[in-house]
Amino acid sequence: MKIDDKLIDRLSKLSHLNIDDADRASLKGELNDILDFVENLNEVDVSNINATFTTLEGGTLLREDIVVKDEELSKNILKNAPKSEDNYFIVPQIIE
Repeated sequence: MKIDDKLIDRLSKLSHLNIDDADRASLKGELNDILDFVENLNEVDVSNINATFTTLEGGTLLREDIVVKDEELSKNILKNAPKSEDNYFIVPQIIE
């Protein structure tokens, strides 16, 4: 896959970023370099590696999930919200 102007336009639209004409050539080159590097990963032989391989002994360490109710923390967080009511954030409706 090669990066061209059409793909740059699409990425610009999807990301809502304005990409200057002066930066396009540089961006195309950098993205092509990244894709070339990623393509090198296809050459790595992983046939002898287990799909569930991990470097952590004994699996992932998890902490116990303990519920802590801190009224002061809730008040401090909600005071930064544009709108709040009954300890909840008020947000604009997005589904009609």
